[in-house]
Amino acid sequence: MNAMTPDSALPRTADEIAELYRGAIRAGQLGDGERLPTVRQTARDFGIAQATAAKAYRALEQEGLVVTRTAAGTRVAPGSSRAPQAVVERARALAAEAQAAGVSVDDAVAVVRALWGGATD
Repeated sequence: MNAMTPDSALPRTADEIAELYRGAIRAGQLGDGERLPTVRQTARDFGIAQATAAKAYRALEQEGLVVTRTAAGTRVAPGSSRAPQAVVERARALAAEAQAAGVSVDDAVAVVRALWGGATD
């Protein structure tokens, strides 16, 4: 299950959906240039009208977080995410490997901090 997969507490308004994507972009879960689901897919995933999903995407576009192009879809705008796409992809791989090995989030973060040289404990 990825960060953008709806769960039991589904956002229902355009503002809530925009906030979900906004948070994922700013946290680097969606990297620069990464494609968002289509408006139709977002509407289906969250059980909302396509107009509501489109309104959320328009809000993100007005904020400069995404760019929408005909045939190319909606993508995270360059410079919007905190982490470069390559770092996001490696972090995803690390998270998947750590989960598969039964490593807790706290332990995985501790390893990264230690390797970074920023361990404070």
